[in-house]
Amino acid sequence: MRPLNAPVRVQDVELTHAMPDVSGSDDQDRRANHLWLLVRFDRTPVGVVHVPTEAIESPVDLAATILATHGDRIVQLASGLVDPVSMAESGLRRADADALRERRAAIAASAPALTVVVCTRNRPMELARCLDSILRQDYPRFRVVVSDNSSEPGQGTRNVRELDDPRVETITVPRPGLSHARNAALAVASGEVIAWIDDDEVADEFWLSEVAEALTAHPDAAIISGAVVPAELATQAQVWFEEFGGHSKGRGFTPAVFSPATWRDQSPLYPLPPFGAGANLVTRPGAIESIGGFDRALGAGSRAMGGEDTLALMRVMLRGGTVAYHPAALTRHFHRIDVDGLRDQLVGYGTGLTAAYTSLLIRQPWRLFQLIGLAPLAVREVVGKSGVREATLSDEFPRDLLRANLRGMLTGPYAYLRGHSRMSR
Repeated sequence: MRPLNAPVRVQDVELTHAMPDVSGSDDQDRRANHLWLLVRFDRTPVGVVHVPTEAIESPVDLAATILATHGDRIVQLASGLVDPVSMAESGLRRADADALRERRAAIAASAPALTVVVCTRNRPMELARCLDSILRQDYPRFRVVVSDNSSEPGQGTRNVRELDDPRVETITVPRPGLSHARNAALAVASGEVIAWIDDDEVADEFWLSEVAEALTAHPDAAIISGAVVPAELATQAQVWFEEFGGHSKGRGFTPAVFSPATWRDQSPLYPLPPFGAGANLVTRPGAIESIGGFDRALGAGSRAMGGEDTLALMRVMLRGGTVAYHPAALTRHFHRIDVDGLRDQLVGYGTGLTAAYTSLLIRQPWRLFQLIGLAPLAVREVVGKSGVREATLSDEFPRDLLRANLRGMLTGPYAYLRGHSRMSR
């Protein structure tokens, strides 16, 4: 795979508009080495194009590159023939544009009330940025609950008071750990549809509108998951995180539904990437409460360092619940900017993953036989050269980061048992 070299320009390209000029510097006068372009058709994600900046000299070049990469899907969606010149100059029209507009208008007219939850710890500036993106949503019925898990109560949310927005309320959760913050928010928003977003993200302008569309389209889904794309790729560490799979882990932008009917094709236990991540989830009332909430021995701030969202998704599905992936409900994540931070993150991901499996086996030891059946696939994916884990990695990707992730996996069970024992006291 040809590597992306930072800085990389991250930008949306809306196909119903004229093509932008991406050949020069960005609005901060920065010249990028590569382009990472999220192609959208009437706000629906089609796919990603990444290409050296020097390869795009004009809007027509951009249109031709997009068609070469995603032409089949675009032709399927477009009304009439597609050629680079007309696409560059005036954009395209969706074949179902009128029906799509009517459906969105009907959903907006009966918009369900939503509660957005942001769990935060010691990141007031990031929180302010996240809240700004949420409060800009063109959506009529929502409130925001900030679950403050900061080391000094009130410090992490000091900027919230300056907003003076009645839609935002803050709860203080003194005991450290993301699962404690999540469970406290669940208690405050009992009986409500919750849209979860992390404090190091921003919401796409259509996020809540697309959440409402997904809830309408999948009335039986206990959980809706959306796509998480990079907000920036300004440093090589951020690029490498995206190479490793980012938050999408190869999920792509094709909607999907996971239920007991799909277990033969996709086990609820492995591989995990298709289901979603806690950075962009929507839970219906009772979905998480039915499994006893988020495991307090998992999540950031615990010895396990993560995994609370992974376990929750697995357990909801194992109880027969449905998870619908709706990629148009987009959020954008600010990845760690330096290699040390990235290494710590990948250790945490590995630790949290196997800690989540350990938690599951403590509760349901009979699942061991299912996991043994999946073990050969997992081993090939983790240590093999042709699995999903390494499919998106360039030759320049530091292999010590993979080893760090593997070390985390090996320590996950012990980390969970230590944390679980402490919680049980």
